[in-house]
Amino acid sequence: MDIKKLIRPNILALTPYSSARDEFTEIAEVYIDANENPFENGVNRYPDPYQMQVKNRLSEIKGIPTENMLIGNGSDEVLDLIFRVFCEPKQDNIISHNPSYGMYPVLCEVNDVELRKVNLEEGFILNAEEIINASDERTKIFFICSPNNPSGNLLQEEAITKVLESKKGIVVIDEAYIDFAHANSWITKLKQYSNLIVCQTLSKAWGLAGLRVGMCYASKEIITILNAIKPPYNVNELSQQRALEALNNKDEFDKHLATIMEEKDKMESALAKIELIEKIHPSDANFLLVKVPNANALYEFLLEHKIIVRNRTKEYLCKDCIRITIGTPEENVKLIEGIKAFK
Repeated sequence: MDIKKLIRPNILALTPYSSARDEFTEIAEVYIDANENPFENGVNRYPDPYQMQVKNRLSEIKGIPTENMLIGNGSDEVLDLIFRVFCEPKQDNIISHNPSYGMYPVLCEVNDVELRKVNLEEGFILNAEEIINASDERTKIFFICSPNNPSGNLLQEEAITKVLESKKGIVVIDEAYIDFAHANSWITKLKQYSNLIVCQTLSKAWGLAGLRVGMCYASKEIITILNAIKPPYNVNELSQQRALEALNNKDEFDKHLATIMEEKDKMESALAKIELIEKIHPSDANFLLVKVPNANALYEFLLEHKIIVRNRTKEYLCKDCIRITIGTPEENVKLIEGIKAFK
């Protein structure tokens, strides 16, 4: 697939901004090139524009070469960069399943790009034929969120494969919750599909939501063009340091992940025993989508008791559903007690 045909012509033609660190990547004795304050305080210098220490560690963990990585100021920046590379305002369209992550419609409006939503089938099943049939010659991107938000389930591999092999555009698979799923990441398929982009994050399982560090994995060709348009110092020094610290402490990550998964099992078991609960949707994430008789009333009741869940009743296929994130053992007990107290 010729990816260049999907990239906006002005993006292909642009001359990327060249920072001082682009011109000299070795360690110097004197730095008087970037108009920085010379007095050392840990953050007086500009950060590494390509976050190589973080990428090198991610490469060890994920088994993906650093040339196939882009790191962004959160996944939302990565998604916005993808829009700006491929989508011509007022002309192109993107396709997403419904329901899905709420930032896709926002980014469409910001970038003045048409959004075509294709409803998931009952049970949050992805229909590949409907997704493909919704496309036309101006379709540039298919956004697939798996595990999906707000349903929590992994979308079907066979359906995603059909969309990829249709070669109708770039396929972006948003894997923010993949660390909680018992499945391989789509990053293992990067060599197989030149039109595949996989987005992940350190915000969820890695517990670094406050840092805003998101990752994008794709072909070297796509990563090169994304690097050409990203802000030169998009991930600050402190975020890089803390991200590297977390990635170097995988034992703690594994411990916390195991606890969250244990608590998820306990939560499902406890909810299943409450008469109020009508259905617990299968989840491959760190949250549960739960159907109740009146989601609005339950949401307001829990709010009054200082317990915040997410009311998803307005979403397609989510009528009277609340989304519950798995918290600490103490938080989970309070949530269960709160639901039991609701009349």
